[in-house]
Amino acid sequence: MKAIWNNQIIAESEKTIQVEGNHYFPEETIKKEFFKASDTHTTCPWKGVASYYNIEVDGKVNKDAAWYYPNTKDAAREIKNHVAFWKGVEVKP
Repeated sequence: MKAIWNNQIIAESEKTIQVEGNHYFPEETIKKEFFKASDTHTTCPWKGVASYYNIEVDGKVNKDAAWYYPNTKDAAREIKNHVAFWKGVEVKP
């Protein structure tokens, strides 16, 4: 699977985990140069507290377009150290 934004591949993995229609990429498969930590946090009742990244490609910023769960609840432990995308990031094979 590939995650693409602003015509740039920002993550690529042969093994993602699909949860609730989202592909979660292993953390080591994201291209960290495009990811900047965000102060945004949200809470999911069964996954835990999510943290976000802003994605920056060629001077354009996609705020909070990637998220991850640094400390998942037990029910979501399979996505610990994985990153998912939204806000116009295209995920495709």
